[in-house]
Amino acid sequence: MRLPFLLAVALSLALPLDADSARKHAAIDKAVQPAGVEYGLRDDVRRFAQEVAERRRLDRAWVDSTLARARRIPAIARLIMPPAAGAAKNWAAYRSRFVEPERVQAGLSFWSRNQEWLAKAEEQYGVPPEIVVGILGVETFFGRVTGQFRVIDALATLSFDFPAGRPDRSGFFRDELEQLLVIADRDKIDPLALKGSYAGAMGLAQFMPSSLLNYAVDFDGDGRIDLSASAADAIGSVANYLAFFGWQRGMPSHFDVALPVDAADRAALMAPDILPSFSAAQMSERGAQLEESGRAHPGPLALVELQNGADAPNYIAGTQNFYAVTRYNRSSYYAMAVLELANVMRLLRGSSSNARASGAACTNPCASAFSSESK
Repeated sequence: MRLPFLLAVALSLALPLDADSARKHAAIDKAVQPAGVEYGLRDDVRRFAQEVAERRRLDRAWVDSTLARARRIPAIARLIMPPAAGAAKNWAAYRSRFVEPERVQAGLSFWSRNQEWLAKAEEQYGVPPEIVVGILGVETFFGRVTGQFRVIDALATLSFDFPAGRPDRSGFFRDELEQLLVIADRDKIDPLALKGSYAGAMGLAQFMPSSLLNYAVDFDGDGRIDLSASAADAIGSVANYLAFFGWQRGMPSHFDVALPVDAADRAALMAPDILPSFSAAQMSERGAQLEESGRAHPGPLALVELQNGADAPNYIAGTQNFYAVTRYNRSSYYAMAVLELANVMRLLRGSSSNARASGAACTNPCASAFSSESK
């Protein structure tokens, strides 16, 4: 199975920290027009081209020519490296990067412009509008930040010159490069013209090429899939992806929980990490104190820790739907940021609707929603 951009990076990276994220964004800004050395006739690239052409029945000369014009971009090799060792994860800081007024307002505007497509996606896939909007907000700020690297350069660099100093993921990126060539051939597009992230993800939803092939949908019915220019296609594709990976219609994503006192019980409950593995009764037997709705939840739960640097961590009991969001990015911090952003937008949208219905002014609706205590 192939996963979208943030997951593709997170498969072997720790959660990006604020300082590291700022460094990466600064480097990206400087690399809008990246320089690099073309791969040309390098032997390993030509062997790859031959294998792909034969396996996919593509024109060998076209594959050779396309890959020869891909460029090795040193900045990409730097950007894919993990954060500096020893830096503490911080949920409060991570949350503040995504749940902030400008992004929330942009999300509400996006929701209003696309409410019919969001309603259709919920009807078809069972994923609420705020969840889809939350993912698009965290991934690309609703299309503002989709990446300026040539996708073929990103994938070629990570396929043929994956940096030392971390687990080798070149095989993953070679698979994605192959899928990119398949997409370009199928859709009759120039693979050298596609832009995306430093990991090769594309569009509002930041799908990797394999995710585009497997989960993207032509939601607006215009005969082609366009995750860059069609908000409808991005909305439908995100909802389809989440549904495929287990999103359950009407199920909460998580519940409040208090930790067990006993250290052994805490360790046992946290051992499966974000994978829901315990019934509510089993969590209670281990000393975890769930809120009332959590105690009544019929499905499995996971005890999820969100560290806050030197401060005390936050904990939640994640459901199958929390886990489904982590299939987009295998990070509990990412999933919780999506869910918190989604919840704030849902509250604000409801508040604004109520204010309009009553004729009341709504100058600062749900201001408390920006607090990290919001659920």
